Amino acid sequence: MAFSKIAALLASATMVAGHGYVSSIVANGQNYTGYLVDQYSYQDDPPKSVGWSTTATDLGFEEPSEYSDPNIICHRNGKNGQLSAEVKAGSDVEIQWTEWPESHHGPVITYLASCDGDCSTVDKTKLEFFKIDAVGLVDGSNVPGTWATDKLINAGNRWTVTIPSSISAGNYVMRHEIIALHSAGQENGAQNYPQCLNLKVTGGGSDEPEGTLGEKLYTKSDKGILVNIYTTLSNYVMPGPALYSSN
Repeated sequence: MAFSKIAALLASATMVAGHGYVSSIVANGQNYTGYLVDQYSYQDDPPKSVGWSTTATDLGFEEPSEYSDPNIICHRNGKNGQLSAEVKAGSDVEIQWTEWPESHHGPVITYLASCDGDCSTVDKTKLEFFKIDAVGLVDGSNVPGTWATDKLINAGNRWTVTIPSSISAGNYVMRHEIIALHSAGQENGAQNYPQCLNLKVTGGGSDEPEGTLGEKLYTKSDKGILVNIYTTLSNYVMPGPALYSSN
């Protein structure tokens, strides 16, 4: 095998090993398998999953130049998950990542969007997302600071999100995302890693929050997108729409 081909394979393996994905979630005490990118992508008939599929087999990212592209919604060529995890409004969903590199500091953000019907067939470009959870800079006293990603790593690559008790019952797509900021000091340097999963929310209230189309969540000049984390930061401006809160 030529040296260049060996080098390319090693580089590819390094990329795959370096970034994780959501492998499972726990809702109502039940474990649901996500879309296992490193397995299902290579199967002719992969198992049905609550996770949306993606062709991002390199476990790579979407960049700011793609913020108006459908790939930013549920990752590269994201296609609908065929199953849904049932979860009671007001309860927690535990989201398990396979891994996350310590150097990739940044916020962890979670959105919901009503499918207004069946999430397995909904058009992702019509989904309107409202933000239910967002954690960014935890402690900026030491450069580059302590971030939500550090909390995720310390929790065993797990993140816990509470489904608002006030939202109406129904079918929702959860868009869970890490934005890595280690290269965000330069234009087009931020790295978005969106993951989508289907939920069936039970109970709840009557709120039907207004949302934002996935292709309009961010701009490349947002303060939380174009930011140098290698300077002392007193605060971090969370990108995207405001956090939802019940009235």
